[in-house]
Parts: sequence; C-alpha cells; structure tokens
Amino acid sequence: MTASNNRLDQMFPVLSSVQMATAKRFAAMEPQKFAAGETVFGFGDRDAPLWLVLEGALEIYRHDGPAKETQIVIHMPGHFSGEVSQLVGRPSLVRGMAGADGCLALPFDAAHLRALVIGSADIGEVVMRAFILRRVALIDEGGAGSTLVGIPGSQALTRLQGFLTRSGYPHLVLDATLDEEGQTLVKKLGIAPEDLPMMLCPNGTVLKHPSDLEAAICLGITPELKNDVIYDVAVIGAGPAGLAAAVYAASEGLKVIVLDERATGGQAGASARIENYLGFPTGISGQALAGRAFNQALKFGAEVALPLEVLDFEPAAETSGSCHTLHLTGGRIVRGRTVVIASGAKYRRPDVADIETYEGAGISYWATPVEARLCQGEEIALVGGGNSAGQAVAFLAPQVKQLHLLVRRPLHDTMSQYLIDRIAALPNVTTHVGCEIEAVSGTAHTGLSGALIRDASAGGSFELTLRHMFLFIGAIPNAGWLKEHVLRDRAGFIRTGGEASSDLKLGRQSLETSVRNLFAIGDVRSGSTKRVAAAVGEGAAVVAQIHAALKLADGDPPAVARA
Repeated sequence: MTASNNRLDQMFPVLSSVQMATAKRFAAMEPQKFAAGETVFGFGDRDAPLWLVLEGALEIYRHDGPAKETQIVIHMPGHFSGEVSQLVGRPSLVRGMAGADGCLALPFDAAHLRALVIGSADIGEVVMRAFILRRVALIDEGGAGSTLVGIPGSQALTRLQGFLTRSGYPHLVLDATLDEEGQTLVKKLGIAPEDLPMMLCPNGTVLKHPSDLEAAICLGITPELKNDVIYDVAVIGAGPAGLAAAVYAASEGLKVIVLDERATGGQAGASARIENYLGFPTGISGQALAGRAFNQALKFGAEVALPLEVLDFEPAAETSGSCHTLHLTGGRIVRGRTVVIASGAKYRRPDVADIETYEGAGISYWATPVEARLCQGEEIALVGGGNSAGQAVAFLAPQVKQLHLLVRRPLHDTMSQYLIDRIAALPNVTTHVGCEIEAVSGTAHTGLSGALIRDASAGGSFELTLRHMFLFIGAIPNAGWLKEHVLRDRAGFIRTGGEASSDLKLGRQSLETSVRNLFAIGDVRSGSTKRVAAAVGEGAAVVAQIHAALKLADGDPPAVARA
C-alpha cells in the first residue's frame, strides 16, 4: 500500500503499553499461539476477529488479482489486524499468517471490538481511523475484494460496479475480451458468454451473472436476519436521514436495523461533491459522507442490511406489545417496535417511449466515477436544473468532450448561485433553456445512440447524437410499499405531525405519521426541506420522539411533550 509516512503510522499504529493494558480488559478470550507459517485467518473467513499481537509477528496478505497475493504489512507486538469488516463479522478481505517466529495474539470478536472502541475513546479513535484508512487503501488497490469479469459498458457489469462502488467494497474489473487475465479466468472456469459478468468472491466462490443481492450475500454485505428478533427501531433507507437516525438511536442503546434496497447514501450518495454542508468548507462527496455515517452506525452496533427491498408493511395490532412487521425480499421479515421511513425520493422517469430500455445502457439517474469513466471524452447530455444536477455537471464536464444541460426553466429559478457560477465557467457546457426530451433512439444490444430534444422557446426540435444521458428531473416519494396505510399529500409524500391527523386528541408527534409508532423523515416526508443537512437533522430529532413512543408503549409517561 502506498501512503505518506504519517498516513502509514495512522494506518498501522502501535498501541502503547497503557493502551495494551486497557485493551486486554475488553477481551473475552485468552491469547492464542500460532506456529510459524500457520494460518491465523483466511480470505473470506466470516467472523474473523481483530488480533492484537502480543509476541512474534502476524503477516497480512491481500489478493492482487484472482491468482496472486501481495503482502500488505507485518504486524509486530502492539499492532492489530482488521479493517471495517471486523466491526460486524463480515468475511475477511485479507489473509493473516504467523511470522517466522510464530505469533501470540489476543482475539476480539465483533461484539467485544465494538465494546473496546466505544469504551475507550482513546483506543477507539486509533482503531476507527486505522480501519477506515485500510478500507480506503484496499479500494484503491482494487484486487483485494472481489474480481468482476465482463464486457465493459454492459448493463449488468455497470450495475455490479455501481453497487460495489457505492457500498464501499473493493473490487477489480477485468475485460473478458481484452485482458489476458480475464480471458484465462473465463476459460479456466468454463464461463459461457451468457454467464457474463462473473464474480469471483474472496472465498473462491464463483457467481455467474449475479444480481446485486446474490453478490451481496456472497460478500457478506447482506447479513442473515432472524425472524424472531424484535428491534426497537427499524429504519427504511440508508441515506443521510436514515443513517443519522441509526447513529443516534444505536449510540443511545436502542437495538437498530437499517434496510435499503440499493446501497448506502441515497440520492446524496451519488453526488460528486456537496459544498454547502456545514463543516466541510472544501466539500465532500456524497459517497464519502455516507461511508463515514455507515462506519459510525456499525461502530455503535446498528445492523445494516443491503440490498433488501421492503415489499409490504403490516401495521402493529392495537394490542399492547405488538410490533410493526416489514416483509422483505426473499420472504425475510423484520419486526420493529418503531419504524422510521427514510427511503427518500427518486428521480422521475420522463414520459418518453421506450426510455426504460436504455436505463443502465446509456441512461443513468446518478453520476458516479463508474459512469464518468464510461463517458470519458464523449458528448453527453444531462437533464435537470436542481442542485444535484448542478453537482453532476461540475463533476462530469471536466471529463467529457461536450455536455448539453437541458432545463425547462432558467437555472436561477432552481439552482444555488455557486453552482450556476461554476457551470458558467465551464467552456464545454451548453445550457439549453426551455428544452425537454421528446424521443430516444438506439438498440437493446448497443444501448442509447441519440435523443430528439423539444425546444419550447424556439418552437421546434433538434437531435443530439450521444451514448450517455443523465436524468435528474423531479422527485417522487420512494415508498410505494406503504400503499394505503398512511396519509399523503397530493404529490404522494408522507404527512406527519398535525397534518397526519385531523383529530388533535391523537397527539401525533411532529415526525410521526398517521400510523402510531411509524415515523417519516427526510425527503420522503411532506413539507421537508430537500437538503442533506435537513435530512440529518430530522434523523437526529426523530430519536427523541422514538424514546417517547417506547416509554408510552411501556406504560411510562413520556418526558417529551407531544405536539
């Protein structure tokens, strides 16, 4: 791994004698002795603990592509192994082997590791910083996680790349037609063209043309859920609002699970740079912000289950102690004393014939580094005039030949001034005001090839030849699974507080829906401010209302006044 000396010291810190003594008090098992060359933990091992080296050495190796290993570091006494996976017992991305003189090390499973990180602020800061830096380094190196082999630009491979990237999971992509290593792997495993893309997991499992869920299960991103477990809080949506609720609720001792049908970050996770979020004067990418919040949630013991879609909601019965029930993909069930809807909004699909044919094959609803690489040096179009669209323009324009920004109204009506100024300074961006998509063209095999644009201001139409178009238009609530259970506004967003009931005697809290102990926060809530900071604020605020609801359910009068 390449990094500055300071970063290397933070990535592989040495605990002091005082810190070692403190850490030992949180261990539940005795130190274990390993002979020279003995495997301490292997690639893909589930529940591999953090190992604190007491004597000898522990050698750490990562995959360098599908057939090669590279040594990362040799841990000496005072060093500890692990990265983010160890916080929740996910499969190990690296392999550990005792050094030439053997190794004596103290194990910390996920539960005791979290106790150490929370119980000792000093050690917790050291461990969390090291874990995050190690995961970033593994992502940068690429081959440490899974290996994807397929046709670059294909719909299925792009989907998998996007899922793993937004999930913060390291992976290597090999071209099945050009890369010798990719061709060799396909031939060796007998993979037919229709089975591409294929994925090789760290434990050696081979998946042919996997779905996101199949990939997530193999990589340990999707945990096993027990139907008989009752959570204090079930959060639907792992965007800024949902992750904030998870962090605050879990840090206050509540049993929390977070569900999302895609990946962490929500719409914000696709933002290349958020520059108006308090405390980040130089800006932060949506993925980086979501990654930090995700790690915080894991640190405090929240469970995060991806990518699982909520298919139906079964409200709690009126009887005391009853729970809400969420029915998920594959017959899974989650029960929660309270449920927080933080599923956000999604960009509207234009009413254009056959446009869904090209989704993932030229048409995208987000702009991540994966899409940016695919359209590098090309002519592209982006539709939308909000802040998310502006951030995407600023991110994509330096990487493409020409960017056509299509908007129905002047940017001053819909976009922040700092983004308008930035777009105006980009020489390869042409803004078309009063324009919208009339038709798209291409084939299912080759993807998008062009679009016909209606120009209302000029009273005519014009054609654009392009292979990539990004859509950031409008927003509709992402909560179809709720069906008729809650009151909504005209646009379908969920009403809360006084708007959720005409009967003041029901005493709805400000973030509570028309269903008792069912809350809505963030973009999915009617009347919410569609900003990351506002979503995070509601995620924090809802936890106080959850405490009040749980106290009331337990027969203890709430300390928080109900609106």
